Amino acid sequence: MNKHQDKLSGSVERITFHSKESGFCVLKVKARGHKDLITLTSNTAHISPGEFIEAQGIWHNNKQYGLQFKAEHLKIIPPSTLEGMEKYLGSGMIKGIGPHFAKRLIKAFGIDVFNVIELKPERLTTLEGIGKKRMQAITQAWAEQKVIREIMVFLQSHGVGTARAVRIYKTYGDNAIDKVQENPYRLAVDIHGIGFKTADTIAEKLGIAKNSLIRAQAGTRHVLQQQASSGHCAMYKDELIKQTEKILEVPEALIQDAIQTEINSDNLKLEEINGKNALFLVSLYQAELSVAKQFKKLQKGAAPWGEINTKKAIAWSEKINKIQLSDSQKEAIKSCLTNKVSIITGGPGVGKTTIVNSILKITKAKKCKVYLAAPTGRAAKRLSETTGHTATTIHRLLDFDPKKFAFKHNQHNKLDAQLIIIDEASMLDIVLMNNLLKAIPHQAALLLVGDRDQLPSVGPGTVLADLIKTEKVSTVFLTEIFRQAQGSQIITNAHLVNQGNYPISSANDKKSDFYLINSDDAEDIHAKILYMVAERIPKRFGFDPLADIQVLSPMNRGGLGARSLNIELQKRLNPNPKQKVTRFGYTFAPKDKVIQQINNYDKEVFNGDIGQITKLDSENQELLVKFDERIVSYDFNELDELGLAYAVSIHKSQGSEYPVVIIPFAMQHYMLLARNLLYTGMTRGKKLVVLIGQKKAIAMAVKNVNVQERLTNLTARFV
Repeated sequence: MNKHQDKLSGSVERITFHSKESGFCVLKVKARGHKDLITLTSNTAHISPGEFIEAQGIWHNNKQYGLQFKAEHLKIIPPSTLEGMEKYLGSGMIKGIGPHFAKRLIKAFGIDVFNVIELKPERLTTLEGIGKKRMQAITQAWAEQKVIREIMVFLQSHGVGTARAVRIYKTYGDNAIDKVQENPYRLAVDIHGIGFKTADTIAEKLGIAKNSLIRAQAGTRHVLQQQASSGHCAMYKDELIKQTEKILEVPEALIQDAIQTEINSDNLKLEEINGKNALFLVSLYQAELSVAKQFKKLQKGAAPWGEINTKKAIAWSEKINKIQLSDSQKEAIKSCLTNKVSIITGGPGVGKTTIVNSILKITKAKKCKVYLAAPTGRAAKRLSETTGHTATTIHRLLDFDPKKFAFKHNQHNKLDAQLIIIDEASMLDIVLMNNLLKAIPHQAALLLVGDRDQLPSVGPGTVLADLIKTEKVSTVFLTEIFRQAQGSQIITNAHLVNQGNYPISSANDKKSDFYLINSDDAEDIHAKILYMVAERIPKRFGFDPLADIQVLSPMNRGGLGARSLNIELQKRLNPNPKQKVTRFGYTFAPKDKVIQQINNYDKEVFNGDIGQITKLDSENQELLVKFDERIVSYDFNELDELGLAYAVSIHKSQGSEYPVVIIPFAMQHYMLLARNLLYTGMTRGKKLVVLIGQKKAIAMAVKNVNVQERLTNLTARFV
């Protein structure tokens, strides 16, 4: 230790700045021997007003801020004065205790308050308004805080920020430090928000060599997981070695050893695809095998509704539904009634809903027990509205058990169903499809309804397209646009784009539901979006900018990406909120539109679900979000699960419909410009679609069908 370092001790009066990510802080300290407050800078995992600190460091005269104490070592001691204790408890550090309640605690228990909370918490219930439930919440938060502080200090001493400490604690419990020391690379797998680079930094600090086998194994898994997050189920071995070598900067021989070790440990599976060696994460390999196996089983046997005179049944359904079906629709219904497993695919306006309603009427008349489901809450809600029957998300249908982290309905506890209809089937990834098929009884029938030309699922796989490609599953292709849909410019233009044609501008048609606004400048597109959302569309059409209008961007990054647009739209649509909280790079406030960014089975909210913040509780460090009709609670430390949703990526919009959609398309998106991206975005709009973009960018998207295909092997498993 430097012998010239000075010592300073005192109580923290206020916190000028503290970064939860880096730990850097600027404190105002009432120090012994100093009349005025001292400005102290340092790094610490957690700090609260009222805490007593002992610091070692040097005095530094900052040109801008004056004399400061730069502390290289900072030791935090719980406060011992009543004033310090009150500040400490009222700082918001302990969930459930705010400034007002801290004052009451100090008045009731005085200098003994910490011992009461930790050792005699039942005494808290003697205070008015404190029941057993609140007492338990406070004591649990106090105990957690002590352990979390230790974890934070440990992580920070190994070069990582503190923002993820609570999640690490919740995942690993009291053994968090031991587990991280044993294998820091597990953080990248287990903890949302911690990537391989962060885990690698911790590993280096813990003394794990760059050329160690454990690092090479973690690196190969990391590259495969990145591929899975991009939608691939597998990766060619040569490419895996090349990318891992680039990231780790280690010899190829070591990566070869790591891959073989992972195969031997049954973490990876080697298989030939298109004549080349490819590697799967074992979970995705098993999911593909299981999906093919379950499909083959499901296709066997007679349909649960028995023999049907399809001609009579179809005529009866026309009479009941008071409609006239086309020949193509009748053929589709006949196909679905004569096969246990069927697929209906086609774009908007081709009559998919009419066919589903006819099949529902016929099978219900045969006393079949039918379940309707979709991958997202919004898609399920729309399915309920269009059919008049209850529909649910697939996750709710399978009934997730958070304690076991598994679905209650599975191969051992099948659904009590004779027909299951899944809408928006293009959104089904391989893992969800596997879980669904396991829960369907072998004697039941399955109908998948979707649009194969839309973007594939957010998760790995291209399940609907792969199943169609097998030619082993009965598939009805619908192409005829019906008269009632022909009046919609949204539908007409969506089909034009899907056929490789440039959309038709309707700027002069005041009754149109589709507008194409050309702009050659990205800044102009940006300005037009803000004007359209905040002023033009609400004034002209009467739509609510928050509830009805959704901006859909081709990507997240860039000036016209969802992230940048969200910041600007938040300023316009929710300016100067009375309450706000900043976490993980986002500021959240009541009224903000937000999107769930990962699947959270405990809360029953899933990647892509959009809601609105209804309440922010600073004392309990809690934020409430309304998703459709459900209110979901988030601890402030869980806010990295949320993002702003004034603008979202087109990919995240799948399965949803919005009254109004605004889509920017510019050359800055050129890496992602593709026909299925534009087509998917346009088909999300229900009443109005506004496409604002550069002609060159839109033309490029319309012509580009050479999108990199996801690497899967599902189709081959049906041979």
